[in-house]
Amino acid sequence: MITIISGTHRPGSNTQKVALIYQQLLKEKGKNTDILSLEGLNILRRDADFEKIEQEILIPSKAFIIIAPEYNGSFPGTLKLLIDACKPPVVWHNKKVLLTGVSSGRAGNLRGMDHLTGIFNHIKITVHPNKLPLSGINNLLTETGTFKDEATLMAINQQLEEFLAWV
Repeated sequence: MITIISGTHRPGSNTQKVALIYQQLLKEKGKNTDILSLEGLNILRRDADFEKIEQEILIPSKAFIIIAPEYNGSFPGTLKLLIDACKPPVVWHNKKVLLTGVSSGRAGNLRGMDHLTGIFNHIKITVHPNKLPLSGINNLLTETGTFKDEATLMAINQQLEEFLAWV
């Protein structure tokens, strides 16, 4: 099972739109996925709701796709809280992750993906080398949450094909 994590808690984010596009593309490739949106999720407490998500979504996942927006030159604190709140050996160890950065700026959250890579290496999760920066995301998406840019869709499809062959 592959879980897509939309790495922000902000409502109506471009990150969530990109996560939904990834899910649709994977569905077209015959892969069913879950999306874990951090929107509205209380990560500060390991309550019954959090433990249910951990047991039903995170632990059974053999791989993750993380869509990580750029926040202040890195990635959102809420995503770090998710990583820290989980039981590392059970949730993360010996699994695989694909990273996609989302930014309204020009670097597509390259630095944030590098920060995540360091964290994931530390908690024994293997990071796929094709980390895709999506720069100028506001110009790439339509109002309805689809990509206007065919080259971006081609890059995502190639990234997903490589990841599926790897997991």
